Amino acid sequence: MARVYDRLFRLCFRLTGSQHEAEDLCQDICAALPSKLNTYDRKARVTTWLYRVAVNAAHDRRRRMATQARAADGWRDWEVNRKAVDAETRERMDWLSQAMRTLPDELCDTLALTLDNMTHAEAGEVLGVAEGTVSWRLAEARRILKSLRKEEGVT
Repeated sequence: MARVYDRLFRLCFRLTGSQHEAEDLCQDICAALPSKLNTYDRKARVTTWLYRVAVNAAHDRRRRMATQARAADGWRDWEVNRKAVDAETRERMDWLSQAMRTLPDELCDTLALTLDNMTHAEAGEVLGVAEGTVSWRLAEARRILKSLRKEEGVT
């Protein structure tokens, strides 16, 4: 290996086009050589056989990288869509937070409680009002917010 390592590295560099990739490929080849020695049939020079091992290893590496790239593409699309949905949700929540400041205090308080998945009965208990009052306040808050959204042209 000491005599052929530099030539092996140069071949790996030409196969990969990157010093980092060539170093990784050489390391993989050297680590796999003990198990590959039984495939050497003495019909060719050792360097010829070693170059064949290197070419095969480079092909395997390219296939693995292509497979990983295809898998990453799917995840990349998913992540882009997820971020778009998150951004849209943040925009809506930002708008809602701003719009809630324009509501009368009792409507804002009622809406804030029910946005945290509190039932009308629970919100009524916290606010000291009847469950029906909570329902009316929510309907009123929705009516005002819908009107505000329409005025601002928000979808």
